Amino acid sequence: MAEPLKLMYDMPFLRRFAELTASEWPPFERERFIQLVIGEGWEELELKGRIRRITESLGAVLPASYPEALAVLLAIHERCSGFPYLFFPDFVERYGLSDWERSMHALAKFTIQSSAEFAIRQFLIQETERTMARMMEWAQSDNEHLRRLASEGCRPRLPWGQALSMFKRDPSPILPLLELLKCDPSLYVRKSVANNLNDIAKDHPDVVKAIAARWKGQHALTDWIVRHGCRTLIKAADPEIMALFGYEEGAAQSCVDAAEIEVMSDKVEIGGIVQVSYAMRLTDSANEPVKLRIELGVSYVKAGGKVSQKRFLLSDKRTAPGARLTGGKKLDFTDLTTRKHYPGLHRLELIVNGAPVAETAVMVYGSVEELKKGSRVE
Repeated sequence: MAEPLKLMYDMPFLRRFAELTASEWPPFERERFIQLVIGEGWEELELKGRIRRITESLGAVLPASYPEALAVLLAIHERCSGFPYLFFPDFVERYGLSDWERSMHALAKFTIQSSAEFAIRQFLIQETERTMARMMEWAQSDNEHLRRLASEGCRPRLPWGQALSMFKRDPSPILPLLELLKCDPSLYVRKSVANNLNDIAKDHPDVVKAIAARWKGQHALTDWIVRHGCRTLIKAADPEIMALFGYEEGAAQSCVDAAEIEVMSDKVEIGGIVQVSYAMRLTDSANEPVKLRIELGVSYVKAGGKVSQKRFLLSDKRTAPGARLTGGKKLDFTDLTTRKHYPGLHRLELIVNGAPVAETAVMVYGSVEELKKGSRVE
């Protein structure tokens, strides 16, 4: 298993950064900075907590004046590139909300070396129209990092970021910005535009359906954005979107002659793996190939016994009448930062164009010992 990202802030990293900062601003108290960072509770802090701890430790050691402190960071930021340096834009968010113009300048610099989509959000909340106007300017920049910030920073539901409730209620201020970026040459930017659309679709599906219908077919790059931006609506088998992308309505009933899904073992402990396989035969009555989206739906048991289904794409292609389709997937029940597993019966469904055609189940136990005990009982 990969190490948690928070561990990148180890002593060698902190010492290198302290030395670099002191080389630009000699009064920087290197040891005091490090001790402030790794002080009480450091080991328990997760990634965002550690970023903020570094930010506030800098705030205690750099000049008390925000413009002077920011000048030190601006002097070294080009030598601080990559994800670990998210505390540069975080410093702007923490100390620069009352100095809008200076902070916008700094975020435009810092996003090129790391990313400022989290830091910009407090400025959007505090001064929405003014900040969106600046982001419209960034959307027309020659620099892909600034164009990406323009889209990523105003996503209503940015993961790890504060939700922008005003855009969840009314996404209309975002739409002109997305229009500017709808056929951006950078995949980095196009992914962000698609993710922004997908965020909007969760609260305003009709808005995204109208955009998809209008954009589709305009440009190959725009078509990629539309497809990726409608993924939540496709997973939900929205009839308008399914038709837009050529999926036949009712294909599960009219095209599937037989289907089955099975697991190598119907019992697994948390941390274990289950191999899932499926087989499906299509009817031979159709006149031409049909477009099928085949998914595995897993109803994960949540805390308190509730369930939440997640779908995994197995196949998405045009298939000839009478064809036999087979495939499989390994389901890993190891806990992730984005998903914690709980004991209980997990239903598995084979889904074709949004409709289930076969199902099975696997019992998940809290440990190997519980699995063995449960197996003996049964």
